[in-house]
Amino acid sequence: MNLDRVFKNNKQWIKDKLATDAKYFENLGEGQSPELLFIGCSDSRVTAEELMGLGPGEVFVHRNIANMVISIDLNVMSVVNYAVEHLKVNHVVVCGHYACGGVKAAMQSADLGLLNPWLRNIRDVYRIHKTELNAIPDEEKKYERLVELNVQEQCVNLIKTAAVQKAARERGLKVHGWVFDVHTGELIDLKIDFENILESIREIYHLD
Repeated sequence: MNLDRVFKNNKQWIKDKLATDAKYFENLGEGQSPELLFIGCSDSRVTAEELMGLGPGEVFVHRNIANMVISIDLNVMSVVNYAVEHLKVNHVVVCGHYACGGVKAAMQSADLGLLNPWLRNIRDVYRIHKTELNAIPDEEKKYERLVELNVQEQCVNLIKTAAVQKAARERGLKVHGWVFDVHTGELIDLKIDFENILESIREIYHLD
């Protein structure tokens, strides 16, 4: 990549924005009040704002390999707490995508070095849903279903947190699980029943 092109693109982007709104950057500098926290994959094909048709200031974004929400990952936990407690977002989305390299890597019995402890969390998702996944004969369909189940489990991890539980009680914050289909461009709502999931784990994970 010619990095000079990046700076040329930036100058053109500034011109385009100012041509339609002379106060665009002045308004941008006044702060942010996004309604949505988007937790997605670092994959270069999954551009959060673009695929939702949103712009700067409208969505708070965190991305990592395979859109994981791991309780001991201070990065994602800091993002969640800041977005929920300080920005007061009302929706938190975990968005996976088909053809996810991280999920595919986790399905292989290979030593991937530094990635091992990270991918183990996806392997744990496979273990939890092993019966369903092993009943799927088509490897590609099994892989896509693991993508979906991984999204569900990361959403469950979100609703285990004190910040999300408190915001859900106090202002009706909602957690959503989506998948982006890189083959069609479609954004799919998995319509996961988080109220029932939360109720089923409340005895163990409920925090006052």
